[in-house]
Amino acid sequence: MHRGDPDWLAHSRRGDGPPLVLIHGIGSRWQVWEPVLDEVARHRDVIALDLPGFGASPPWPEPPKPSEPSKPPKPPTPPEPLAQAAPGSVEHLADRVVAFLDALGVHRPAVAGNSLGGGIALELGRRGLAHSVTAFSPIGFWGPVGRRWCQLAVGGARSAAGGLRPALPRLLASRAGRVAFCGLFYGHPGHLDPDECVDSAAALADAPGFAVARAAFAGWQLGRGTAGALDEIPVTVAWGTRDLVLPYPSQARRARAALPAARHVPLAGCGHLPFADDPEACARLLIQTY
Repeated sequence: MHRGDPDWLAHSRRGDGPPLVLIHGIGSRWQVWEPVLDEVARHRDVIALDLPGFGASPPWPEPPKPSEPSKPPKPPTPPEPLAQAAPGSVEHLADRVVAFLDALGVHRPAVAGNSLGGGIALELGRRGLAHSVTAFSPIGFWGPVGRRWCQLAVGGARSAAGGLRPALPRLLASRAGRVAFCGLFYGHPGHLDPDECVDSAAALADAPGFAVARAAFAGWQLGRGTAGALDEIPVTVAWGTRDLVLPYPSQARRARAALPAARHVPLAGCGHLPFADDPEACARLLIQTY
């Protein structure tokens, strides 16, 4: 499969062993997994992808435009047997990931995701399309206030990335600047690589799929009795105890209630993106997916 194919997504593939698919969160890209990739690739065939409309992946196709009035009307199209998922929703993005993996010939892999990607990983597991699921700070375990806070937090970060873009290289070159700008997402932002911070901020500001996905992900929620096939496979839910986007105390508690058979792991001192905060612990959880 090559760029330009309808199901193609930008991705990095490395390593040997059973397949493991890594799915990033809203506004992010596959490079967020870099701190753990080399270690995990020693044990797994790792496919880290960019979701449609994020990173280097093209956005999903635009819906067809109505016919011009001067043209003869097209015959009516029979209705779909099931309603199609809303563009940018967890269900829609899960469909796109499945199509990409089918095109690669990868079926029922272990799947791991973070934030929005964690919700997509759980949705794939719920459908019976994953061998196992590891979800880092996944969406879908919020109440109305927590959902709204998450939308405001990620929306504010995107606005800041766009508004401060010319100053970001200078701002993020200093430890204090990284703490101020990246502290919402990381437990130890001062330790981050400045160039990586600039590139990630640009990816957040430029992602064409952001606005639609931000509005749509609020409709997906996992509660007791809606887990589907997740009760039949290994599931790990890991949460940074310093997560400020999806706060650990309340949302991890809801996750435990919704998925009582899963393994629930606190990542001490880690933020919403724990891979740079504690790469050893995160890599260990990913290697243990089988």
